[in-house]
Amino acid sequence: MRKLLIAAAVAALAVFAANTYTRMNLLNESSHHYSCLDLSALSSSKVFQRLLRARLSTQGLKFPEVPSFCDGPGKMYVVDMLHPKPTPVELQIKGELDLSSFNPHGISVYTDEADDSIYVFVVNHPHSNSQIEIFRFAEEDTLVHLKTISHPLLPSVNDIVAVGKESFYASNDQYFPSRTLHLLTLLLGVPMCEVVYYSPGDVRVVAGGILSGNGINLSLDKRYIYVSDIADHDIDVFERKKGEQLVYIKSVAVGSLCDNIEVDHRTGDLWMGCHPNPMKLFSSDPKDPPGSEIIRIQNIHSQHPVVTVEYVDDGHVLMGSTVAAPYEGRLLVGTIFHKALYCDLR
Repeated sequence: MRKLLIAAAVAALAVFAANTYTRMNLLNESSHHYSCLDLSALSSSKVFQRLLRARLSTQGLKFPEVPSFCDGPGKMYVVDMLHPKPTPVELQIKGELDLSSFNPHGISVYTDEADDSIYVFVVNHPHSNSQIEIFRFAEEDTLVHLKTISHPLLPSVNDIVAVGKESFYASNDQYFPSRTLHLLTLLLGVPMCEVVYYSPGDVRVVAGGILSGNGINLSLDKRYIYVSDIADHDIDVFERKKGEQLVYIKSVAVGSLCDNIEVDHRTGDLWMGCHPNPMKLFSSDPKDPPGSEIIRIQNIHSQHPVVTVEYVDDGHVLMGSTVAAPYEGRLLVGTIFHKALYCDLR
């Protein structure tokens, strides 16, 4: 009996070790292998998001265990995507927000159809905390800070998508506050992260079973929510139901660790900035830099979505791509701490 117990224990340990090794490989590598492409880069170390014809950006994101090459606080920029030579313009921030600790991350924009007012939602990590800042876009180059939101159900927000003047869905990228416990859930493949719906009178978990929630966005018809489960190499699709409930529909495998999700305003295609070798982000070796990968999903709601790699680089042109924002035949690719890439797709 004792030998059987020992054999069972050894077998269980072997299964655990094999599973852990497999999970480590999945977390560390993209399944795509391509040669490096080259496009001319726009020299600007910002991460870009969409605002009508322009892109909003954040500068100097400071994230645990990821190198930071900017000592100052974060800033916001806007870029006119239709300009022949787009140049980032810094947005002035007014209000009571503490700009000295401003550490912006995910961004979303909401337009109030009643008066065309534009609201900008920004995930902020001051002193490694997690909170949401709401701004009103007042002029061409000014954001007015309106409100700061924090909540126990929003402990580690990665990205948000606004659905009202004070309401949004948010993705948490880890369940436990401890980075060690979070890493353990990843190694064991235990999906514990959640999507949270927030409005002033209603805050609740609306989706779970996610290894590590990252980018989140809304379909063109506003019926569906897309969430990047970065650790599981999937884009999860949820349907919005009455009362802002989410119902899981399916997951689309992308074969890479995809970060933010942008939705083409004409076609509804999903564009993601992805990490083909994310472990290199932590070492930041200039001789062996982290690569970049841009993936597009067409016809995501069909039975056979088309997943294609639109751009790939080994890190010598662009390091650590996080977002790919398309607009009218142009594409702006942002990174965590490196420069940005402006592409003409026409």
